[in-house]
Parts: sequence; structure tokens; C-alpha cells
Amino acid sequence: MAWQLMVGCATATTVAAAWWALRRAPGGAPDAQRRRGPFRARRRRPVPDPLETLALQVRLSELAAEMRRIEADPDVYARAHHYLAVQGAYDALLREACRLTGLPVEDAPLRAGLHAGDAERFREELELSARGWSW
Repeated sequence: MAWQLMVGCATATTVAAAWWALRRAPGGAPDAQRRRGPFRARRRRPVPDPLETLALQVRLSELAAEMRRIEADPDVYARAHHYLAVQGAYDALLREACRLTGLPVEDAPLRAGLHAGDAERFREELELSARGWSW
């Protein structure tokens, strides 16, 4: 009877050691994910800094006001040049805001004279507005 108890304990110890070694095998899923079963851990995007978001919104509102001022004043010297420069800066800030919120963005070419299309700008503004941004 004693030898049967020794064989049973040795078998149980061997099975437990093998199970532990296989569970810790490299290349396998981490233990936390394995324990959760179908509710696997998901990586969350880090939340953007609220002060950075506020600074972007303030800068966007300043550029939007500047664009309205240029449109309203017919006596501005080199009006088209100023408007295109402000519009390019506005588009770049819109893209940065979209990246900050995790929206897909079309990168505009970085050559002079080429700007993002009105449809893309409108889409970015709508998406940001839908996420609670205001400027």
C-alpha cells in the first residue's frame, strides 16, 4: 500500500511539473490573457493630454479667425498669399488634431502650392466636431 501511495504522489508531481513548464513555454500567450479566456486584454490608446488638446483647439480657433479676417478685408496686401499660408497652417493643425484623437488622416504633400482638398478638410472638421472638439 505504501508503494502505491509513493507512485501516486510521484505521478501527480510529474504531471504538475510538466503542466507548469508547458504553461510557461516561450512564445505562448501571457498568463493574464490565458486566464481571461475570451475576454482578452486589449491595448488601449493612451488618453491625450487635455492641455495639449486645449492648446490645439485654441490655435485652431485663432487660425479660423485669421482666415475669416482675411476673407472679410479686401484691402489686405497679397491677400491670396496670406490666405493660402493660413489655410495650410490650419490644415496641418487639423491633421495633428485628427492624429491626436486617433482618426485616419490623409497626409497632404509638403510642396509649396499644394493643399489638402476642401472635402478632406470638411471631413476632418466634422469628425472632430462629432468627438466634442470646438474651436
